[in-house]
Amino acid sequence: MIASGAPRTKGRAVLFDLDGTLADTAADLCAALNALRGERGLGPLEVPAVRPFASMGARGMVRVGFGRAPGDADYEALRDAFLRYYGENVMAETRLFPGVGELLDALRSRDIAWGIVTNKAMRFTEKIVADLSLSPDCIVGGDSTPHLKPHPAPLLLAAERLNLSPGSCDYLGDDLRDIQAARAAGMRAVAVEWGYTSPDNGAPAAWNPDVLLARPLELLPHL
Repeated sequence: MIASGAPRTKGRAVLFDLDGTLADTAADLCAALNALRGERGLGPLEVPAVRPFASMGARGMVRVGFGRAPGDADYEALRDAFLRYYGENVMAETRLFPGVGELLDALRSRDIAWGIVTNKAMRFTEKIVADLSLSPDCIVGGDSTPHLKPHPAPLLLAAERLNLSPGSCDYLGDDLRDIQAARAAGMRAVAVEWGYTSPDNGAPAAWNPDVLLARPLELLPHL
């Protein structure tokens, strides 16, 4: 059940990107993309080919599946069709990354609030949160503010909902945009190595994050 109301603590919070950081959604994104490719007479792609683009959401799927980018004549039609297919099977294969559940349990035991800040639309995000039986103290989706990451607005909204200063929050992400958003918001920027690092951005260590994690529980000594 999605938690609402006051956060568990007024001291500190940990905020997570969703795709590639909190949950492994690549297989379901790939299945939706392959459904659309099949509709267009194209063969399926394997999940490993799609994973590096998964943190980009629909934009990344249209790029890897059709070589189209925002501004191309047929981009919006492909994006909308992809989202239609994805909405039909958001949770077929999606799971928490190994170690994330243990990290969330540890945060709960320490009375540290946690939340999700993602560019994914709320209709998909809330479905994933509910089906994974998660209880975040706040959720900010891609349609919760007029801006997407790397703009800091979504992160600042999360801090506001938690009644915390941005400087009291850590933000974990697997994409350069997550680190840029955290810095712009005045949060501690934590890069994770288990996600979907885009081929455009290089390795997470090159982003100069405040903290670099190979595994989720490595965050605990930094709190």
